[in-house]
Amino acid sequence: MRFIPLLPTVLVLLFATACSQAQSDSDNAATEASSGKSKSKKKNKGKKSSLEERMIDAAVPGLRRVGSLDGVPEGSGLAPGPQPDTYYSFGDNGNPPTLYQVDGTGRVTNEVNIAAKNRDWESLSRGPQGAYFIGDCGNNISDRRDLRILRVNPASPQQVGTIAFTYPDQTEFPPKKKGRNFDCEATLWHEGKVWLFTKDQHERTSNVYTVPDQPGTYTAQRITSLAIPGQVTDAALSPDGRQLVLLGRSELFILKGNSWADMLKATPQRIDLGGTGQTEGVVFKTPQTLLISTEQGGLFEYALPQ
Repeated sequence: MRFIPLLPTVLVLLFATACSQAQSDSDNAATEASSGKSKSKKKNKGKKSSLEERMIDAAVPGLRRVGSLDGVPEGSGLAPGPQPDTYYSFGDNGNPPTLYQVDGTGRVTNEVNIAAKNRDWESLSRGPQGAYFIGDCGNNISDRRDLRILRVNPASPQQVGTIAFTYPDQTEFPPKKKGRNFDCEATLWHEGKVWLFTKDQHERTSNVYTVPDQPGTYTAQRITSLAIPGQVTDAALSPDGRQLVLLGRSELFILKGNSWADMLKATPQRIDLGGTGQTEGVVFKTPQTLLISTEQGGLFEYALPQ
């Protein structure tokens, strides 16, 4: 009879234990289901990414994704690096003044901090004897009065030469919308000069200017206008000097000729790069192969048509 008062307590404990076990089993099942869903989502995401890449490859013959610029914030240009199959990239307006050295898959292998402000870096080209030219001349509404090209050697990043310039045909800052063709996101070193190709907001022409490759203050020389039905975001010259490539937003323009003068007179061949994203950087990987980067971090190879 003395054990009878303990019975309710025992029953309560047994009931609580059963409930706890049931809840634990339920939680485990839920966790497994959630984990399964998570794995399924990751698997599906991988399939989706692979499917998108296959669709892009199929839509643009000669194009294939080779990597990602995950370590470069808002990549805005490409140039050959100091060793074979290495490249430099950088982030545009609002990002650190850093050149990121990457390999052929976009993996960052080195960072070089340049002793200059990144006001609106938009382009990068390689010159002679280790010199690089950073185009700090992004100018979306054509109102900047401090346009410049930075001459640097990544081996001595604290020594920066400034090539300041103005456009000879700009008198208003900014001009009316129809006259805003003073934004430059594509520069190229060639034969002792830095060549500038403007990005026309109205997608009609790219004006071509030059400035000397030595530090100083200059009025740029206007050379010609190219009939480019797009917005030019980068430029590259083939190793044999017979193909000038102007990158647009998800498109490519190829100008061929036996000389630089001939290329500037050539009719551009347009290549659609639809599906790649906002293409911002281009460089020749081989005489017939381009490496193209996007602001979203995509890295693509493109085999030029013969």
